[in-house]
This record gives sequence, structure tokens and C-alpha cells, in this order.
Amino acid sequence: MKPGKFITFEGIDGAGKSTHLAYVADLLRSAGRQVVLTREPGGTPLGEKLRELILHEPMHIETEALLVFAARREHLAQLIGPALARGDWVISDRFTDATFAYQGGGRGLPFERLEMLENWVHPHLQPDLTLLFDVPLEVARARLDAAREPDRFERERADFFAATRAAYLRRAHDFPERFRLIDSSRPIGAIQNELRAVIDDLAGQA
Repeated sequence: MKPGKFITFEGIDGAGKSTHLAYVADLLRSAGRQVVLTREPGGTPLGEKLRELILHEPMHIETEALLVFAARREHLAQLIGPALARGDWVISDRFTDATFAYQGGGRGLPFERLEMLENWVHPHLQPDLTLLFDVPLEVARARLDAAREPDRFERERADFFAATRAAYLRRAHDFPERFRLIDSSRPIGAIQNELRAVIDDLAGQA
């Protein structure tokens, strides 16, 4: 059996990526693909418990990074790895690029330390496609202000999000073969037309 494809959605809080997760999943299902939709931190019972700690409990920045990777290790072992092995397509709301963006860019942890953890936790697995939803900081902030009660990341200052966004764009520059930059300030219909073309191209390679 051919392994499935791994697609990740990335972007700063307020970039609008969550709006399009179900759309891409439905596109793939309509084409006859088995789809697993998941998120990070989370995706497993243990991962969801760790998510609550990461999003709401104050902690040292290194503790935060280690918990994110602990949740990711469980996610890979219990859900992502088995799903890909049986030929399913996995769509994850965030993956390791988010750790480089938030803990590396936003929190200021050295990228070298995060690379060590990445090489330990998933040395041979990277997404087949990473959709990076990008918007100006003021657009993201306006969306957050109109949303639910913010978690401790969403309450961060503008300079945190500027550094996080810059780290995301650096990752996209360093790994152009798997990143697709999506201008998420456009109307939803225009974004979904682009997503359809990108997904059709990836499906054609499978």
C-alpha cells in the first residue's frame, strides 16, 4: 500500500488558517481519499491534556518547547504515523514549523536547540505540503480581538507576533520545496480557488 500524504496548516494566530481546514479535508474526501484531520498541540488524549497546559499555564520557555515536542512524539506514534502507513492523508493544524515560529521566533529559543529536538522526535518525516497562511499583523490582531477568549499566546504583544511571523517566513524561505505561501488577507473564495489548485497538484503526484 502506498503511504498517505501529510499536509500541515501554519500561520500566526489570526491568519485565518482554521477557516480552510475543513474545506481541504472535504476536497480530498470528495476525491475518494481517506482523511485524518488533527491538530497540534493535541491530536491524542495525552496530547490534548498537554495542550491545556501549554496554552494556559505559565512556564519556562524551555519547558514549553519540551512539552510541545512531547505531545508531538505521542501524536506521531499514536495517530500520524499509523494513518500515513495505512494510506490515509493526514491534515494537521500546525506541526514543527509552529515550534520554530512560536518558541524559536516568538520566545527566542535558539533554532539549534529546536533542530536537535526535531531530529530526535521525527528525523525522517516532514510534511509533503505546508500551507503557510500569511496576513499583515494588524489584520491578524483585528481578527483575534473579535474572536473568543484568548489563550496565553493570543494575548502576546505585537513584537511577539512580528518575530513569530518572521520565523515562519524564514522557514518558508529555507524549505521552498514543501511550503506554499497563502495570502490570507484575500476573500475566502479566492483563497479556496488557490487551495483547490494546490491540492489537485499534490493529489496528482500521489
